Amino acid sequence: MDDMEAPPEGDPPLEDPTLEDVLDQLAEFGPVQIWSFVFDGNEFKGEILPELERLKREQVIRLIDLLVVRKDSMGAIATLTATDLDWEEMSSFGALLGALVGWGSSGPEGAAMGAISGAAELAEGHAFGEETRLVLIESIPPNSTAAIALVEHIWAKPLQAAISRARGVELRNDWLRIDELIARGIASGAVGDASAATGD
Repeated sequence: MDDMEAPPEGDPPLEDPTLEDVLDQLAEFGPVQIWSFVFDGNEFKGEILPELERLKREQVIRLIDLLVVRKDSMGAIATLTATDLDWEEMSSFGALLGALVGWGSSGPEGAAMGAISGAAELAEGHAFGEETRLVLIESIPPNSTAAIALVEHIWAKPLQAAISRARGVELRNDWLRIDELIARGIASGAVGDASAATGD
């Protein structure tokens, strides 16, 4: 897959990082989303890969990692992986994630150890490893395909930077999900029916 805009080079290594250090370096990335899908047969390749390429070419998104697992009718497995990051960028991304997790568990010392661990874990160039692949394989029936993607929303970086310069702090970051809206409607209808039955 084509290379996309990379984070600025020359970031110092995360040695004894403060939380501000980690957040400043992570702010060089746009919002990152984990997206997973399942398909009948091998429909993933049809229109989806060309559309991904278009979005990347127009610098709307960057693909941090993609893992696709195909299980045919006999249970045989085929795997596809892709990323727009080179191994150094992926390792740096892993260091940032590891530092945040480490900071949450043990403060500055945990952040330093987490950065080392996270960089090593992603140094092979992919965020989704063998454990994720096995989970996908187990989760799908024969003659189907599962895909999980780690997507950076490059389009949102200027807005994200503007909010940061205005000292804005993100409180929530949620996607409006159709199934949640339907579930809310079902719950509301059930409450209405119960009220009608009791005469309230």
